[in-house]
Amino acid sequence: MEKNWVKIFTSADFYQSEIVKQVLCENEIDAVLLNKQALSHRDFGDIEVYIHQQNFSRAIELMILNQITL
Repeated sequence: MEKNWVKIFTSADFYQSEIVKQVLCENEIDAVLLNKQALSHRDFGDIEVYIHQQNFSRAIELMILNQITL
């Protein structure tokens, strides 16, 4: 992954991570998912959401406004 990306959210639930990504993208914040779940067992591992470091404060504000649990 490129420099200056920070993890903003982690969940074992893919759909919850996708919702976070979509909220950020709808507000013009580039976000990517990093799936660290085991292929054979979805119960192990997490889905992480990363954003550019300069968008961190704004992203946290959006997550709070949208009542996304950190």
